Formats: sequence, C-alpha cells, structure tokens
Amino acid sequence: MTMKKILVTGGLGYIGSHTVVELQNSGFQVIIIDNLSNSSLDVLEGITNISKTPPAFERLDLRIKADVSDFFKRNKDIEGIIHFAASKAVGESVENPLLYYENNLNTLIYLLQECNACGIENFIFSSSCTVYGEPDSLPITEDAPVKAATSPYGNTKQISEEILKDTCSVSSLKSIALRYFNPIGAHKTAEIGELPAGVPQNLVPFITQTAAGIRKELSVFGDDYPTEDGSCIRDYIHVVDLAKAHVIALQRLLSANNETQFEVFNLGTGRGSSVLEVVNSFEKTTGQKLNYKIVARRPGDVISVYADTKKANKILGWKAEKTMEEALESAWKWERKIRNIS
Repeated sequence: MTMKKILVTGGLGYIGSHTVVELQNSGFQVIIIDNLSNSSLDVLEGITNISKTPPAFERLDLRIKADVSDFFKRNKDIEGIIHFAASKAVGESVENPLLYYENNLNTLIYLLQECNACGIENFIFSSSCTVYGEPDSLPITEDAPVKAATSPYGNTKQISEEILKDTCSVSSLKSIALRYFNPIGAHKTAEIGELPAGVPQNLVPFITQTAAGIRKELSVFGDDYPTEDGSCIRDYIHVVDLAKAHVIALQRLLSANNETQFEVFNLGTGRGSSVLEVVNSFEKTTGQKLNYKIVARRPGDVISVYADTKKANKILGWKAEKTMEEALESAWKWERKIRNIS
C-alpha cells in the first residue's frame, strides 16, 4: 500500500515536530517545509532518531509566492496539509503587527491557492483558544462567541479561520481548525521539545530555564485574581496528546467522515490549573526548588481559560491522556539534555 504524503509546514517547530513523529508512527510519508526562523535543523535529527525515518525536508519561506508555487509543481502527490508555520508571540505581534499579518495570512492564502490549483482537499489548521478572548462562561465550548482579538496574533487566527471557512464554501476544500489551549512538555525520549528563541513567553519553558539556572527568577504575574490561590488559570495539555489529535483529524478528512466542509475542535484537557499549581507540581515532580516571586499583574492576561473538550472526545474519539506530572517531567528531561545537565 502506498503511504499517503502529507505536507507539514513549520514541521521543525515545537508542535509541528511532535506531530511529524506521530504521523510517521501512523504510516504517513511526511514532507516538511520550514524557514528555520524559529527552529533548528537539529530538530530533523531528533525526529529521525525517534521514528527511525528521516522525513523529507525543504527550507522554504512561504511568504515568497513563486517559491510556494514551484514547490507544489515539484510535489504533485501531496494528499493533505497540516499548517503550523506562523509567528506566534503575542507581545511581538503588538509591536510589529505588519510582520504578523504578512507571515500568518499571506502564507495561508498562498497555500490555499495551491490547494485549489492542485486539487488538494484536506487541510488541518493550527488555531488557538485566543479566538475566544475573555470567556463569558467556563469551560469554553466551540460555540462560545469569537470576540474582538486582543492582539494582532489573535486576530490572525480569527481571520485565518474566516479565510478557511470562506474557501471551503466555494471549493472542494475540507478543513479542520484545531483550537489549542496551552501545550507543554516534550517527547519522552528528550529528542525533541520546546526551545523558544530568546526569553520564553510561555510558563513551562521559563520554569525549566529557571531551574536550569538560565533565568535568575520566575515571575508569577499576580496573586490577587479571583481564583483559589490568586494566580491565573490555564488549560495545560501535553504536546504529544496534541500531536496525536492532528493525526486523528487528518484521518477524519482523508476518510471523508467530516460532517461539514469546515469544522472546529477545542484541544485541551478540560481542566484548569493555576500558575502556582504548575510551579508546585514542577517542584514536587522533579525535586527542583524554583526561585520565583509574585509580581504585578501583566496587562491583557485573562483570569481563567479552560476547554470543554466533549466535542473532540465524542466526534474525533480523542482525549488528552497524559498528566501534568508527565508533561513537567518530560519538559525538565528535555531542558537537562539541551543544557548538558546530568
């Protein structure tokens, strides 16, 4: 049986690389496009070490339309696309909105134009729970209103979903947008994991870098929120669970089991954990004491966000299985490996 060829854009990134591994484990042939702006060629080696199969790789900037067109002329047998390639730092998007609109919207448009031209019908999109903003009620269902975005990054996710929905309505394209909550952790082998460029914007890599001595101190932004311990609450999901959901969603499209041309699913655990809970869990799981202090609230932080995952559980037959402890332990194992800490 011929293996189906799947294009993964941004496939050397954090979620992309873990998804490539799960695709290969499920018998797909993978080709990766990445411009290496926020990733490293070392990740390719990590993927190969895990799956024992080197994925095809092409360094390419999706903002260059002619190069995108040329790629698809040379790769006519692609049967599905999982699109991760995008800029993703909220703060940076506020400072440089045009970069985000160019990088996150133009690239999607060029890919979809090629889908139409080449007859590629199956498209998985990396979306985000940021589309919900400050929720009216918890847990958040897929029917919750999409509110005005609080950053250009969040806005690009909203606009991208609209672009996909509109394209699906006038073409043979079938698309699933997966709205992630907060991915954490690393592969159990410590061959791949989260390696942010510069100062981490996310909690767990800041925790592991603080434990490793890279960062002097972890700041907990506020302890006076209306939550049990006063710190913000988020839905933290193991990146491997997240990666597996992409494979299941892709298989749904390839088998034509989708109910509509455009579908959305929340991907989370369905449980909220506070920042201080995560800090305490890390200390307990790893035995590492963290140097942290409570500082003022950070502007724009939402108090509490966690998913209602019933739709993904029922329709996709997927659910998050790994624990917070497993995620934190794997993140620390990855951090120790890349810092050569015994």
